[in-house]
Amino acid sequence: VQLQACGGGLVQAGGSLRLSCAASGRTFNTYTMGWFRQAPGKEREFVAAIRWNNDGPYYADSVKGRFTISRDNTKNTVYLQMSSLKPEDTAVYYCAADKYGITSTLRGQSAYDYWGQGTLVTVSS
Repeated sequence: VQLQACGGGLVQAGGSLRLSCAASGRTFNTYTMGWFRQAPGKEREFVAAIRWNNDGPYYADSVKGRFTISRDNTKNTVYLQMSSLKPEDTAVYYCAADKYGITSTLRGQSAYDYWGQGTLVTVSS
C-alpha cells in the first residue's frame, strides 16, 4: 500500500481545511486508516483513525468535536476534515494504514504498517 497525502496549507485560526490521503493497492478497504501529526520540536501524535467498515471512528481528545475522519473505499481515499483550527494544530500531518485495527493499539504509531509522506498545516493566529 502506498499513501499520498495532500491538502495542507496556511489557514487562519478558526478556519477549516480538508486533508486527503489517496492509497494505491487493492487491499485499501481492509485497512484501518489513521492520521497522525508532528509539530515542530514535538513527537508524532495520534489524531484520528477509522476502520475499513467505518467502525469507530477514534479521535485524540485535542481534536474531538473539531476534526472528522472519513473514508471512501470506492476511491481508496481517507479524509480529515479540520474545523475551528487553532495555532496549536500546526504540524505535518501523516496518514497511515494499519492492517489489523485492534482497538487497544490503533492510537499507537507502531500499529501502522504504511505511512504517507506528510502534508504541512500551518494555522496562523
